[in-house]
Parts: sequence; structure tokens; C-alpha cells
Amino acid sequence: MSIRSSSVHFLPRLFFKYTCRSRHFNVLAIESSADDTCAAVVNSSRRILSNVVIKQHNIHKQYGGIQPLEAIREHQRNMPFAVKRALTEAGLDLIKDIDGIAFTRGPGMVGCLSVGCNAAKTLAIALDKPLVGVHHMQGHALTSILTTEDPPKYPFLTLLTSGGHTLLVLATSNTEFKILATTVDEAIGRCIDRVARLLKLEWKALGPGAALEQFVNEVPQSDIADAPIFPKPLSGQMIFSFAGFHSYMDIYLRNQGGIENFDISRKRRLARAFQASVFAHLEEKLLLALDWCNQEDIHVQDVVVSGGVASNQYLRERLRQCLDSSPDHKPVRLVFPPASLCTDNAVMIAWAAMHRFLAGDHDTYDIIPRPKWSIEDLSSGS
Repeated sequence: MSIRSSSVHFLPRLFFKYTCRSRHFNVLAIESSADDTCAAVVNSSRRILSNVVIKQHNIHKQYGGIQPLEAIREHQRNMPFAVKRALTEAGLDLIKDIDGIAFTRGPGMVGCLSVGCNAAKTLAIALDKPLVGVHHMQGHALTSILTTEDPPKYPFLTLLTSGGHTLLVLATSNTEFKILATTVDEAIGRCIDRVARLLKLEWKALGPGAALEQFVNEVPQSDIADAPIFPKPLSGQMIFSFAGFHSYMDIYLRNQGGIENFDISRKRRLARAFQASVFAHLEEKLLLALDWCNQEDIHVQDVVVSGGVASNQYLRERLRQCLDSSPDHKPVRLVFPPASLCTDNAVMIAWAAMHRFLAGDHDTYDIIPRPKWSIEDLSSGS
């Protein structure tokens, strides 16, 4: 897949050094922050040469969520094959054709991160390649710069929605991020996964969040009049809170005698009411963030929405309608990565590392994972 653009504004001048070579700078990247084992090759000409994602849903379904020891074991089993496939599909030789190796340093599950970190360090030091550890959420935030023909322009807002994080961030460069809102309890992806389990949805080859989306879309939208009214936590405040949605659903189902007492139509209406409520929570905070930018005289033209939850088509429609119907804001463009690059992947890790490789900046081989790591720390280099 080739993504063309006339703009490479976020890359340093040294980019042009590589455009004059017989080939561009090729990065092999590894991502293992949670339960997907990922490897990819991306080059400095904005081309995705390969993208391998090995999922573990069938392993974790029996536990109702990610079981850390099982996730680590599966990463250890899958990582060599993911790397080999990425190189084979890219048609490249690890020694001759790969110029740098990147990996997810954090945040994430420490044991899972360690598998990817050790694999990347071993390859880099054995082959004498430069190494870069990448912030996972930085990868999500910058994906649209790679995949959009007309990339978002700084400063832009980015809404990061995943199983581990829910953040509203102002991006002013590829390394400078200001957190405007975060969650005080659980992330939206975790909340959706928990509710999908409460509803006893069948995962099949999907994760619980994707199973919920598929379930509510199996038949045309219907009335949700008999569904409960979910809470609206922290209304008017630029703070996320999703634990209440999950708790409310749990209590409601117990008061109704359990999900077994719901026929399929009522169960689907309940799922739709929940999904609409958590997405309305995102909408409210996004509008508050745009208000804050206006008050601070920060001209935002683009809103980038990324992370696993951003692959939900209903969320994409809701956010577009929300911004279009708001009379208090100037027109804002919504930018989404392709759905396949919203969930965890190594393409975003390779791209987020590219500017450092091209500037001749890389990490030492004794780098270790950072399971807790604020995206704001990137601007200070810490």
C-alpha cells in the first residue's frame, strides 16, 4: 500500500538525504503492549511495506479479558513468526535492507512490553542497527499523518480511545503533546469490553468491543425507549469517567434478574443505549476541548481520532454529526486512520520512530520498558 502526499512537514531536513539514495530508510517495528503481537516495515517514502498482527482473542476469551501470563507466553511464541512474516511480505532482507529497529517502549503491560523490547534490542545489537523505543499513544496520534493524503496540520486535537487509555490531547508537533483530559477511572475500551462480557456476547474471531459493535448492527436501528437512562458523569468538566457506565449496567442487569431474562431484541436495545451513552460522553468532552482551544486562541483545524475504539463506525458518524451540529465552533475536519490501523499495530510504531531515525537520534541498547509513561514527557526527552 502506498500513501502519497505532497507534505512531509513533520520530518526533519535529513529526510531529503534519504530521498537521494537508491532506496529510502526502512524501519522494522515491533508492538507488544497488550495482547496483539505485531511487526511491520515502513519506509521514509511513506510506504507501508508490511503489517502483521497476530491476535490472541481465542486465548483470552475463556478468561473474559487479557490474562497477563497467557499474553506473555503467546507473545514469546508468536514474535519470531511475526517478524519473519513482516520481512517476507516486505520483500526485504533483515541485514541488508533494514536501517533501523523500533519497538513499543510503553505504556502497556510490563511483561508484554518486555517481550517486544528484548526482541528489538537483540536484533538491533546483533546486527548493529539503531534502535528507537516509541510511546504507544504517540504512535496512535501520528498514524493519520502517514495514512491521510492531506495530513492533519499542527496544532491539532487528538482523541485517543483504547482499552488502556482515553485521552484528549493537543498536539503541537510530533513530540509535543498537552493532555487536556484523561479518565479518572477506566478507559472507554475497557468499559466497552466489560459490558460486552456482561451481555454475554460471543467474541468469535473478534474482541469484545468489536463483538458489541457487530451485535448492535446486525439488524437496523430500533427504538431504545425501554432501555435504562445511563448516567452522565462529570458533566461540564473536561474529565472522562467510564466506570459508572459499567457499574450501572451491572446493577441494572442484576435488578432485572440477569441478562438471561432478556430476549434478543431487548438485549440489542440495551446494548445500543449503552453504546450511545458512552459515545455521548466522548462528544461532550471533545466540545469542551474545542471551547478551551478557542479561549486560548489556539486555532485547531483538525481532530484526529485514533485507538481501537476509533474503528467503530457508529462513533465516527456520531462525532461527525456532533461537530456539524455545533453552532459554537468553526468547521473542524475529523481525521481517522483506516480501521485496520486503529487497533494496535506496528505500522504506527515505525512511523512514530521515523523522525528520530532520520535525525540520527536513537536509544542506547540498555533501554528498558516504561509501563507507566505520560505522553507529555516526550517534549522533555524523558
